[in-house]
Amino acid sequence: MTSKILPPLNAVRAFECAGRHLSFLRAAEELGVTPGAVSRQIKTLEENLGIVLFERGHRSIALTRQGADYHREIREALERIAAASEVARGAGRRATVSICSHPTLAIRWLVPLWGRFYDRHPEIDLQLTTSLASVDFDREPFDACVRVGNGRWPGCRSMKLTEVDLFPVCSPAIARQLRAPVDLKKVTLLHSAPRPADWRRWLDHIGESEVDADRGPVFESLNLAFQAAIEGAGVAMAIGALVADDLSSGRLVAPFGQVRRSGSPFWLVWPERNERNPRLRAFINWLAAEIETQQDRGDGA
Repeated sequence: MTSKILPPLNAVRAFECAGRHLSFLRAAEELGVTPGAVSRQIKTLEENLGIVLFERGHRSIALTRQGADYHREIREALERIAAASEVARGAGRRATVSICSHPTLAIRWLVPLWGRFYDRHPEIDLQLTTSLASVDFDREPFDACVRVGNGRWPGCRSMKLTEVDLFPVCSPAIARQLRAPVDLKKVTLLHSAPRPADWRRWLDHIGESEVDADRGPVFESLNLAFQAAIEGAGVAMAIGALVADDLSSGRLVAPFGQVRRSGSPFWLVWPERNERNPRLRAFINWLAAEIETQQDRGDGA
């Protein structure tokens, strides 16, 4: 094979990072160097290639057309190098996929599916972390995460997991006291700290103004609020996919037919640079098949 002359690889790495962030400062923070060092590396690369990679403004940078084309190509190449290196490092040890999820979605929706993934892919270990904070893929070592939103995040791909359908749930004993939403005045409303506005949104959606949406205890998590409802402490505002098993078993009852669908579903989100990760792709494909099965059964996502 004919020998090829490579550009300075440190400069290529600095350019990929600056092009991804469109910021010398953020690239410097990721690489652990100064913004001036990033700027010098990119200048070196421009001189090596004989092209201008960035249009430099007073407080901003933008990729030139040639810069954007080059960035796309070298980013794909660096991703392939990273993937090959990860395979080499992992020789002789088990492969992992690390996921960060909202706590209640993890407990009530993802974890019940976990065993079926291991049945299909016994060679891959899933590492699940729970957090309400938004994951920064440039700073945190997760392959993918769960987010609530519109499915569009810069530099990321996404797959819808489940809609957020809101409706009240309670124990069968309390349900017997409720004939219409106005009867909620007679019982305790249970709230969750991560979603404090759900009762108000649902009551506004159905046009019920006589019920005080703010009264009642606030629980640290949705899961605690649901458990309090199961124990008969009051009525909780549920997300349908997260209480499907409780409704099926009769532990919880939905006393009214009115449902409010949020415009912000749950999504699995991963960086575009992870698109070719074979372990993550196996997890995504398996999860997509599970979601399709649930949709066919009509029991959740």
